[in-house]
Amino acid sequence: MSSTSSLSEKLDNGPPKHALGKLASLLKRHEIDIENIGDIKKVSLYQSLTKDAEGEAHVHDLVGIQISPAWESGPEWPVIQPGPAIKLPKSAATKKASALKTCVVLPDMQIGYFRNKEGELEPTHDETSISLSLAITKDINPDLVVLVGDNLDLPELGKYRLSPAFQQTTQAAVDRATEVCAQLRAAAPGAEIKWLAGNHEERLTNFMLDNAAAAFGIRAGKRPDSWPVLSVPNLCRLDDFNVEYLAGYPASCVWINEHLKVVHGDLVRSGASTAYAYLKREKVSVLYGHVHRREWAEQTREDYDGPRTVMAASPGCLARIDGAVPSTKGGTDLDGRPLTRYENWQQGLAVVQYEEGDGKFNVEMVTIRDGWSLYRGKEYSQ
Repeated sequence: MSSTSSLSEKLDNGPPKHALGKLASLLKRHEIDIENIGDIKKVSLYQSLTKDAEGEAHVHDLVGIQISPAWESGPEWPVIQPGPAIKLPKSAATKKASALKTCVVLPDMQIGYFRNKEGELEPTHDETSISLSLAITKDINPDLVVLVGDNLDLPELGKYRLSPAFQQTTQAAVDRATEVCAQLRAAAPGAEIKWLAGNHEERLTNFMLDNAAAAFGIRAGKRPDSWPVLSVPNLCRLDDFNVEYLAGYPASCVWINEHLKVVHGDLVRSGASTAYAYLKREKVSVLYGHVHRREWAEQTREDYDGPRTVMAASPGCLARIDGAVPSTKGGTDLDGRPLTRYENWQQGLAVVQYEEGDGKFNVEMVTIRDGWSLYRGKEYSQ
């Protein structure tokens, strides 16, 4: 039995204080944290009448609440989306006939961002170095472009402690990497472009396996040949720019010809000795990334057919070298923003002229210093 007239009067005059107290008691009794409530669907205030053993009537104020959890509508942070769709203009560039082909090797970019004191996104990649590399690539108009890997930094998906300055920056990094791929295709319209996965791209795969294994490998409906939705080639729209993605760090590599290959790299040695470590391990010449340093070493061995020289070299990186990229030698201020501390890293790229198959090759290191580069007599700067 209920008394609707008095209840309507209470509702017209606003909820009584004791009713609000009952709501609070109800939530507390059921151990429901207010922070976990996403929306209040309905609140009901009503009364019931009971009689005690002596026949006396007693009116009881009752309260009911219908709520939904905070996670019902999805996560508070935006879900990472593919980079922007970019329409490339038609190119009239043509290649000169030559027995030698040309390959441009672009090392680690570490595309990513953090928020500075003004709350604006500041890149961990070096925009000037990337711009100069694109300009050099355009002038060369190569047959092949190899992205060595770690083009995305992805600190939010790594295993290391993350400061708030780097939070919610993955989408911006994906968008910028997508734009770089579009710019690279415009600079080298007829080239094969291959993106080697590095250990930082592998962070996305590992993050999915560790935190959302049920979603690992999920593809768009009825598209079994498409890339997984949360994968680098899908997020960065690599198919739009005809960029081949080679997953499987550290096993994947690109063979420029039978005597020279490109790997992201899994060796790091101090004192510029990483190149010598590769010479001990590899039987052919190798270009590698990962260390962010320009290195070069050669070794000549004698076999039945005579001397054979192999080389190992790293063209450096296209990331900032002033401490912006999170590393074991970097540090942050009390707000979690990176401090300036110059790493023993160098910026640059490599250009390879080669014959296909069992042919010759020649590697040129192109250095970038303080936003300036020189390639075959032409200066590049911003």
